Amino acid sequence: MMAHADPSQAAGLSRFFKTGPGQYGEGDKFLGIKVPVTREVVHGCWREMLSADWQERAARGDTPFPDLEECIRSEYHEVRLAALLTLVEIFKHAKKDPALRQQCIDFYLSHTHYINNWDLVDLSCYPLLGEWLLDKDRALLYDLARNGRTLWEQRIGIVSTMTFIRHGQLDDTFAIADILLHHPHDLIHKAVGWLLREAGKKDKAALVAFLTPRYRQMPRTALRYAIEKFPEAERQLYLSGNAY
Repeated sequence: MMAHADPSQAAGLSRFFKTGPGQYGEGDKFLGIKVPVTREVVHGCWREMLSADWQERAARGDTPFPDLEECIRSEYHEVRLAALLTLVEIFKHAKKDPALRQQCIDFYLSHTHYINNWDLVDLSCYPLLGEWLLDKDRALLYDLARNGRTLWEQRIGIVSTMTFIRHGQLDDTFAIADILLHHPHDLIHKAVGWLLREAGKKDKAALVAFLTPRYRQMPRTALRYAIEKFPEAERQLYLSGNAY
């Protein structure tokens, strides 16, 4: 990753991810590496990131991913992203190894302090937590949405439901969206609206049923995202408060 650093890109990425004083990404540092390059690096080395003695390490209570432990703690945003994308690859290729998948999930949940911007959340949570919870109890996501220590943990709660949507399971998206509907931060409004829009692509009637008693009071950003794919005349009815 360090070999791909591009200082000419770093300042632009810092501005894009709002790293100034008082902004949501305050103090984060960038190497100037774009996501496709990070993915290329991960593709070339993810297999080496799992310790050969991971089972023994896990049994001792040590991390089975010592190299990822170092990377996820990096001061550089792109290195933390590379660690998360590597974890996704290990998880994805461990379909026949539930113990290893559990270790991936445990690692992820114990390092959410370092998952501290929207791209780090959005590129990792649903390929990990969403996939893991497809056939399991989903109370974890409700707890993150209600009680997350940071807005990023709360965003994980809603964005993880993307996997459920892709499998035609919409109830959790609507329920968690309702929990977060009046969150004070715009980044949560955007995430809620985005996931509602995706649910509506699967079942517009279900989205309309969710919006009908709520759309006049919900944050404008969330509403705009949720109805983005509606016909223009219908969108205007919602935006004017005259849909139902």
